[in-house]
Amino acid sequence: MGVSHISSRSEEQPERWSRRGVLAALGVSSAAVLTGCAGAAGAAEGTSGTTAPGAAAASGAGSASASASPSASAKATAARQPVLTVTPADGTRKAAFTRPVEVTVAHGTLASVRVTGNDGSTLAGSLDDAGTTWTSAAHPYSGTKYTVTAQVSGGATHTSTFTTKAPGATFVGNFTPEAGSTSGVGMPVSLNFTHAVADRAAVQKAITVTAEPAVEVVGHWFSDTRLDFRPETYWAAGTEITLTLRLKDVEGADGVYGVQSKTVTFRIGREQISTVDLSSKEMTVRRDGARTATYPVTGGDSAHTTWSGIMVISERFEQTRMQSSTVGLGDEYDIADVPHAQRLTTSGTFIHGNYWAADSVFGGRNSSHGCVGLHDTKGAGDSSVAGYKFYESSMLGDVVIVKNSGDRTVNPANGLNGWNLSWARWKAGSAI
Repeated sequence: MGVSHISSRSEEQPERWSRRGVLAALGVSSAAVLTGCAGAAGAAEGTSGTTAPGAAAASGAGSASASASPSASAKATAARQPVLTVTPADGTRKAAFTRPVEVTVAHGTLASVRVTGNDGSTLAGSLDDAGTTWTSAAHPYSGTKYTVTAQVSGGATHTSTFTTKAPGATFVGNFTPEAGSTSGVGMPVSLNFTHAVADRAAVQKAITVTAEPAVEVVGHWFSDTRLDFRPETYWAAGTEITLTLRLKDVEGADGVYGVQSKTVTFRIGREQISTVDLSSKEMTVRRDGARTATYPVTGGDSAHTTWSGIMVISERFEQTRMQSSTVGLGDEYDIADVPHAQRLTTSGTFIHGNYWAADSVFGGRNSSHGCVGLHDTKGAGDSSVAGYKFYESSMLGDVVIVKNSGDRTVNPANGLNGWNLSWARWKAGSAI
């Protein structure tokens, strides 16, 4: 693995070779010796005495006499030969990626150390005060081959390589909204992990969400697989949001490591907040603070009341099928082509067009199974009706507030509806 030391103990030589001549012929120098993490052999040792011409013949039987000791300067040079140690050792094929890289030198100081991966990454690091130990600031990535190039002050440059092992089990965080998308002011940054996270602090520290204009953004764990980020109040219109994931090799659970290292951006569009009052059966739409529309609506009847509270549009369908069996209502309905449907909760609450109810229902009485309905036409192609107009004015992340529904406030984890938590309760759900 390393370069072996040159011994100062000579083999038998013909009489014409003196001990000093042997050293000169072998070329003893002060070049550093590169070793693995287990260290290297010590400096070469000399023997005492000198060999005079004809000494071997005088001793009889052709045996060599004791050699003379090397000069004091040669002995000192050999004894202080620099010895370089790299951890992980040169040639290691399944090195741990959970510890930093370390380079040390004995009998010398380090002039420079560079650690580069075959993925183009570079590990930064620093020297200790003595200049004899260099330690990487971060751990090496898994499944990566690294080259370590180290130079000893006043000496040669030495190179070693190692390859880190791949993790056995992995996880990723699937995020909402999509990279490069534009959303309404209520859209949180929501991550759903593919494996339950045990070390929430470690995972959350590896994720940052920043905004321009700047605002405090805090994470909140709804479960061991879901982490959302939001500011105290809705995002300002036009905000640029950056999500930075540095989850690669972060241990989320015992033996389970993240694989993502990426940065994505989103944009917040105009502000649209719609308020549904199920007492008056009317919805008011405000765009950037100004009222732009008022629509008659219908909500859940007394047996199927609509959730109240702040809800965020999380999915949009020009037409979709709705079946009562999917929300625990047996075979009460199965409508193949519900127009202009926009999801408000994971459990199945939508605001959507309705072509099967009489016109008098909208603004007149609450008659649905829990959704908010607007007058619409079959086929979703009539631009003059309320369902079409509201759908066309909306986007993912828009806020819909429901009040006077006769039901309790929606669970904040039921959809993208964390705005129903106070700022204090939201921050209490952070792991850092």
